[in-house]
Amino acid sequence: MDEPKPLTSAFTKTANFSIHEVDEVFRDAAQPAAGAAARAARPPVTLPPILGPLSAFTGTFTGQGFNTIFRPDSKITPTPMPGPISTTDPDDNVLELNLTDETMSFSNNLGSIPNRGSLQQADAFLNGVPYLQTINDITTGTPVGIHFEPGIWLAVPATTNPHEPFTVARMASIPHGTTITAQGTALPPVAGKPTIAAIDITPFIGGNPGNKITFQNQTATNKTTRRLPQDLTALMASGKLTQAMITDPNTVLRDQIAHQTITQTIVIETSTKPGTPLTGGPLPAIPSPGPHPQAPSFAGGAANIAFLQGLPVPTPGGNGSNANAFQMDAVFWIETVVYDIDVPALPPGTPPVILQPRQRSNVPLVPSFVAAIPFVPNKGFKGGHVRVATTQIQYSQKVMLDFAGLTWPHVSVASLVPAAPVPIPDHLLPLT
Repeated sequence: MDEPKPLTSAFTKTANFSIHEVDEVFRDAAQPAAGAAARAARPPVTLPPILGPLSAFTGTFTGQGFNTIFRPDSKITPTPMPGPISTTDPDDNVLELNLTDETMSFSNNLGSIPNRGSLQQADAFLNGVPYLQTINDITTGTPVGIHFEPGIWLAVPATTNPHEPFTVARMASIPHGTTITAQGTALPPVAGKPTIAAIDITPFIGGNPGNKITFQNQTATNKTTRRLPQDLTALMASGKLTQAMITDPNTVLRDQIAHQTITQTIVIETSTKPGTPLTGGPLPAIPSPGPHPQAPSFAGGAANIAFLQGLPVPTPGGNGSNANAFQMDAVFWIETVVYDIDVPALPPGTPPVILQPRQRSNVPLVPSFVAAIPFVPNKGFKGGHVRVATTQIQYSQKVMLDFAGLTWPHVSVASLVPAAPVPIPDHLLPLT
């Protein structure tokens, strides 16, 4: 990342806003003396419910990715192609490919969210991390906004009814007219980098993933299909887009981590139909027995506006829907990445210095770092090599769309690093 991305605040909320139950407030108002005594007996600090793996979701991350989507192509408003069309593909779809630039911004956690239990289930106190995701297409070099997603990640404690372990949920709203609730679990942390399996974008017929139909617009060298961009010659020559990326978009994620030093990975598996993963990735994230996600086994889902669903009760893989999004599976990898940084000598009074890691030469996306020392007369940092660990987020997501009698995978992947320069810890910059 050469230059910090200009960012602006999209939302405003009351300073230090958090959610808490109101029971004690009402009791205190009704019985002031008893309330004062109860407050005096309470612990001085009440910690919010744990976030678990979601504690890594803090601050703002930016990065790069790749998006593939088969779009409906209407007979009334057909999509103009830049060049001639000569293909045996049906004229009911256009394959859109996007090289993407992304920002994922996380707000402070919401505190203690009370969910009331019934009968033998005690109240459950959740915590949550609001987020905002924006994605630009940068395929031609001109940024064009293609995605805006406000949402909340929830940390859900273990419960007895239903009998579930600690789980996470992602609730998101997409301005095309779809909202999703995806649930899942975080797998135990593993040492080193993740193993990222392939993900398939090939459509299939009749709601049966075994009946795949490969379209000519999936062949990168074909210049006369219904695809945007239609001619990929220049993009392939530059190495920005390859056949391997179209065949398996997760190629982009593996290329990012190929030359990185990753000490630990936490994997979060989520689905709007937990326990029933889609075929062809991204689940399961690791080859292990049992359902993926491993919990919960029900609830969640996707909801669409009438325009997208098309019919009151659409048939899986049938006709009638404009673009019915009926399931989303996603995997998030939270990685601890170690970078090597050469820090110059910092004499007393030196202002903060922005630095790039050595890995910039062979890793597609790296964060920047900042070296700053306190002012101590006659003392500075003599310079040297330091190693700093920071968080990287990668994800692979597949949304299934039904239209024109087929089911069409819509795949998005990205790698994200801290947007602001990562501070080099003081202990790595001793003053002498």
